Amino acid sequence: MSRILIRGGLVVTAAEETHADVLVEDERIVALAATGSTVAEGWTADTVIDATGKYVIPGGVDAHTHMELPFGGTHASDTFETGTRAAAWGGTTTIVDFAVQSVGESLRAGLDAWHAKAEGNCAVDYAFHTIMSDVTEDSLKEMDLLVDEGVTSFKLFMAYPGVFYSDDGRILRAMQRGADNGGLVMMHAENGIAIDVLVEQALAAGRTDPRYHGEVRRELLEAEATHRAIKLAEVAGSPLYVVHVSAESALAELAAARDRGLNVFGETCPQYLFLSTDNLAEPDFEGAKYVCSTPLRPKEHQAALWKGLRTNDLQVVSTDHCPFCFVGQKELGRGDFSKIPNGLPGVENRMDLLHQAVVDGHIGRRRWIEIACAAPARMFGLYPRKGTIAPGADADIVIYDPAAEQVMSAETHHMNVDYSAYEGKRVRGRASTVLSRGTVIIDQDRYLGRAGHGRYQTRATCQYLV
Repeated sequence: MSRILIRGGLVVTAAEETHADVLVEDERIVALAATGSTVAEGWTADTVIDATGKYVIPGGVDAHTHMELPFGGTHASDTFETGTRAAAWGGTTTIVDFAVQSVGESLRAGLDAWHAKAEGNCAVDYAFHTIMSDVTEDSLKEMDLLVDEGVTSFKLFMAYPGVFYSDDGRILRAMQRGADNGGLVMMHAENGIAIDVLVEQALAAGRTDPRYHGEVRRELLEAEATHRAIKLAEVAGSPLYVVHVSAESALAELAAARDRGLNVFGETCPQYLFLSTDNLAEPDFEGAKYVCSTPLRPKEHQAALWKGLRTNDLQVVSTDHCPFCFVGQKELGRGDFSKIPNGLPGVENRMDLLHQAVVDGHIGRRRWIEIACAAPARMFGLYPRKGTIAPGADADIVIYDPAAEQVMSAETHHMNVDYSAYEGKRVRGRASTVLSRGTVIIDQDRYLGRAGHGRYQTRATCQYLV
């Protein structure tokens, strides 16, 4: 039996902060005791890690990633191997990716395809949501089977007609099924039918630069779709999780629903908290680097999103990590913004950007851990195995140095993409040691992990319902 003892750190969870030593045996946390106490002083271990002056936090849970996703005639540039390695460097020890059902195919076929991509390749633990692109009687029945085997969330799209889009009737049917079987419906809430009209009109008028990607995907069309999704969920008696909320008016719809006691939840992403339409408007096609959907919004929206995170109208910060290289991939949209692959890299940056938000006073330390670790684990049926530091939990632990300074850059990141969305940004805080299920996979500036260490995680149903 392997024992690791982490001494002298400030243990920070969503619930509390305490100076404690943490004892790990094999893959699990077995005990905590106050630093300097008789109990802690009596512990021995094969490996002792000195965490004095550092935080001891749960490994991050990124509940929204897209490794190897086919999109717009190309593929996301991170594989499960490179993407999960980068996640580890950034202090994230669990990802939940999306298995895609193709139109005309079964949910099972999509899930099997994603298992084949990930198995034996992941550096950290992983799970899957299912993207429902084709709601039929057969796929509705499959939802029951997938929930029973631990795939308990299903993403639908009000956007991307002809690719992922579902109309209101199909969405309602999926929500009704989720209400019965406990599956959580995740919604990409944008009015894709209306957006396609605006795209066509913009291109016809010669407005082809990346900035117009944000202008045609109007804030009102995110708010309208969010409102409609909430009403459909209310009709179905189903909980709802709205992904990548970017706009103040969409957030207002979520807040109003929650004020009425509905099980409606929202996620935002670092790009909406730290970037804006100013980036989309960068000259010489540089704005293409920042094309994602929902799009970046004017800076004024950032204050509302931070407030939503403080008031718990937004519960989770995930990355929607979906990287495409600028050279050869983003460039597919030169002369036509609608052909720029949608997505940003970020799985390595999330924990550090959110710690910078603590430094800047937007959120507190425990809220940082809540939105990055505990809430996503609870939302998607991984808690308390993931997302906390407590006896019985998996030993996914990050020794985090709050005083370390770093400059984010494509020169130094580990994601398989040729640019950083946060190039040149100075932040305080960095993971110095990362454990995944009791194995040290990052030690200072050394990567000690391996492809295949990451294990597939079955999930319970949502543990966040009111």
